[in-house]
Amino acid sequence: MARHPFEAKLRHASGKVVIDLMGEINAFAAEDMNDIYNQAEASDSSEILLNFSAVDYINSTGIALIVNMLGRALQTKRRLILCGLSDHYVEIFKITRLTDYMDIYPDEQAALAAS
Repeated sequence: MARHPFEAKLRHASGKVVIDLMGEINAFAAEDMNDIYNQAEASDSSEILLNFSAVDYINSTGIALIVNMLGRALQTKRRLILCGLSDHYVEIFKITRLTDYMDIYPDEQAALAAS
């Protein structure tokens, strides 16, 4: 399976900040993940949607980066919402009980409609 370097883009939709994640989420993505989350926080939105539909791979370091985002969201009373995760990663998030703290939707349309 061909893998791609990490990229992230920020945009706004339906009153939420959306972070489109692309490629691999691993240690090489740490700085960019932190930077894009800082931009999302600066928007003052109470909801941040992480869109994983273009993510190829997430390793354990990538999961830790997402947990870090969750911690920051909880500290600032923001809601972290996820969409577009493969069934494999949804299962990992359930097993690790991350779903106790963030909502996961199958796609962006469902995530934007929920609130």
